[in-house]
Amino acid sequence: MAELTGSDRERGSSMDSIDSRWVYQDDDDDSDNDNDDDYEDLHPQDVIDSDEEDNGEMRLIRTGPRVDSFDVEALDVPGAYRNEYYEDVTLGRSILLAFQTLGVVFGDVGTSPLYTFSVMFSKAPVNGNEDVLGALSLVLYTLFLVPLVKYVLIVLLANDDGEGGTFALYSLICRHANASLLPNQLPSDARISSFRLKVPSPELERSLKIKERLESSLTLKKLLLMLVLAGTSMVIADGVVTPTMSVMSAVGGLRIGVPGIKQDHVVMISVAFLVVLFSLQRYGTSKVGLVIGPALFIWFCLLGGIGIYNLVIYDTSVLKAFNPVHIYYYFKRNSTKAWYSLGGCLLCATGSEAMFADLCYFSVRSVQLTFVLLVLPCLVLGYLGQAAYLMNNHADTTQAFFASTPSGAFWLVFVIANVAALIASRAMTTATFSCIRQSTALGCFPRLKIIHTSRKFMGQIYIPVLNWFLLASTIVLVCSISNIYEIGNAYVIAELGVMMMTTILVTLVMLLIWQINIVVVLIFVIIFLGMELAFFSAVLSSIGDGSWIILVFAIVMFLIMYIWNYGSKLKYETEVRKKMSMELMRQLGCNLGTVRAPGIGLLYNELVKGVPAIFGHFLTSLPAVHSMIIFVCVKYVPVPVVPQGERFLFRRVCSKSYHIFRCIARYGYKDVRKENHQTFEQLLIESLEKFIRREAQERSLESDGEDDSDSEDEASSRVLVAPNGSVYSLGIPLLADYDAMQSHTEASTSDEVNREDPSMSDPEQSLEKELSFIRKAKESGVVYLLGHGDIRARKDSWFIKKLIINYFYAFLRKNCRRGIANLSVPHQQLIQVGMTYMV
Repeated sequence: MAELTGSDRERGSSMDSIDSRWVYQDDDDDSDNDNDDDYEDLHPQDVIDSDEEDNGEMRLIRTGPRVDSFDVEALDVPGAYRNEYYEDVTLGRSILLAFQTLGVVFGDVGTSPLYTFSVMFSKAPVNGNEDVLGALSLVLYTLFLVPLVKYVLIVLLANDDGEGGTFALYSLICRHANASLLPNQLPSDARISSFRLKVPSPELERSLKIKERLESSLTLKKLLLMLVLAGTSMVIADGVVTPTMSVMSAVGGLRIGVPGIKQDHVVMISVAFLVVLFSLQRYGTSKVGLVIGPALFIWFCLLGGIGIYNLVIYDTSVLKAFNPVHIYYYFKRNSTKAWYSLGGCLLCATGSEAMFADLCYFSVRSVQLTFVLLVLPCLVLGYLGQAAYLMNNHADTTQAFFASTPSGAFWLVFVIANVAALIASRAMTTATFSCIRQSTALGCFPRLKIIHTSRKFMGQIYIPVLNWFLLASTIVLVCSISNIYEIGNAYVIAELGVMMMTTILVTLVMLLIWQINIVVVLIFVIIFLGMELAFFSAVLSSIGDGSWIILVFAIVMFLIMYIWNYGSKLKYETEVRKKMSMELMRQLGCNLGTVRAPGIGLLYNELVKGVPAIFGHFLTSLPAVHSMIIFVCVKYVPVPVVPQGERFLFRRVCSKSYHIFRCIARYGYKDVRKENHQTFEQLLIESLEKFIRREAQERSLESDGEDDSDSEDEASSRVLVAPNGSVYSLGIPLLADYDAMQSHTEASTSDEVNREDPSMSDPEQSLEKELSFIRKAKESGVVYLLGHGDIRARKDSWFIKKLIINYFYAFLRKNCRRGIANLSVPHQQLIQVGMTYMV
């Protein structure tokens, strides 16, 4: 059973709720039963692990007050990380967050006045005041359209429950359409309250058609994934070029204050600053944000103050640049050169993507409030002031910002500018961390060690390996491309790559999820994608000047993510095909053909259904297995956070006498996994006991309900459909439906089950006996059974496939972080078995 509006559901432990619920129900239960091997010869009252969820069509129906025994409410872990901080943010807290955002989110866009005009006029030199006005008008309207309209007013609203970035958009799309290539989705995932799906209605017809097309086309799924991976690779590339550009442009001001300084000195000082920057990254977002927030506040005040000063001293006629006709005059005067300068113009909007990617650290309201009330006015004043100075000093375009700074305030501005540049670099680095964490959780990046830097705020992270990798890359970039103009071109390419991918994904969100008017969607695409393509065409001619380095870097990151996703998908599909059949389990019997020693074995695997093949490897490799086996699958679902009460799913595998269960531990890509093994074991066992009790209670309720209900009422509960009559392939049948599904096998299996467990005739005695069995097994000890499944390409495979699987994917898998590393399990409680699949 899958609830459609889980956010409205109360998942209390009470068994007497009378609220009816909308669910998806199998429309042809009986027809699919004969084809399901997992159900044969099993007692109809047992909740059995199976593949039946994939079969049959489903109808939207309203059910009575029934309890879904597939779901178990986990106990709250003390100190668990919650998302309450980001919900219902008050005005006072928004102001506090707005101050913090200065030190985390807006550093990148705030330092753009250091280099925008310098890079622009390197492509189109100033030949008159009209050129200055035209360039200023171009910068102003780029600021208004890209950071303000596109990101602050539109893109920020496409967040995934407070999470931003390309993978957050991908997660949002996958939650509303089954667009993921990894086939581990369960209909029960839709019951998570974070899903917030809408009840189908005629107004959703266009959205449903897009959803159906996306789900049925493997090509579209691959294309969508490649767009997301391309955008993420550009974000990582942006995390390399942003520190390089910001720090070098700030340190370059020394050449104005100290004439004897050469470019080599600027490079060495920049390298030293970068080392300091990345060394401080580990201290966390909230701590550093509060410390450097005031510094960036001073920086924005200086930008606005210097701008007003230059307007008053030099030329107030630059205010005419608000008239967009000067953009036309600019292109008319400079033609091709003006077109090439578009790349430099986009530098004023750098950091826009960081606003979206860093959204996980703050609320949407605080980001919008800070940008509109402080950041944008100060940036506009800063550019107006620089243009006013250049109206009278056409030759000072190489260092327009520092040249326009009043001499008495030069060294103060220089120091604050360098601090702001370091802050800007940090903003993009934190955005990169966020994107990597999202991609890792969704199976598109090798697992890395992630350190959570805040005990109070969820989502503030530090990735040591990535941090030092970015440092090494930025040093290489600084030393290989010391020309600030070439670095600016590389910067624009990385930024444009992310922006275009975001535009495409937000367009899909508009069509699939928001369901807004198609005219509005077309206007959004034409304006913003058209602008970005125009900017991109302007920088294509500069790729050969050194910008190709950043493209190569992005391609390498793209290949790493694609190879990891491709290998993981092949591995999962192979494990699904190789899983043990229920027929073999029945032939082995409840002792599994070996000795059952007291204790609990937690077998970690990636399968969400069926018995993994690695379990058969354990049976043949070990002299005995534990009296109770729990298949544990740690699964990430496309939501930011899974509530603790909805974390676990339990199912039986085989009949009661086997004492085998499946536990699916569901996490969102923003969830924190910091439980030690004792806490995890305690939570798991208590949840299992709760599941068994609820299973017994439901069995009792179902048996009582059968005596009091007539067939007409039962039939009416199965024919109610959605208002538009739509049929969807979602949901799993209720426990009661096993009677109808397996009535033809009940007679042949009831005697067998009773022989296996004579106490079945007394439900209370059976329940207490099973709970006692679990407690005794727990007292005997818990052992973690880890199956390391590797894949190798078959000998008859293509050469490219052999290269990717046998070398590249194997290298990534060997050097990534093991999944069990999140639990501090003593070595004496570990048993590991390796298995290789040929694909």
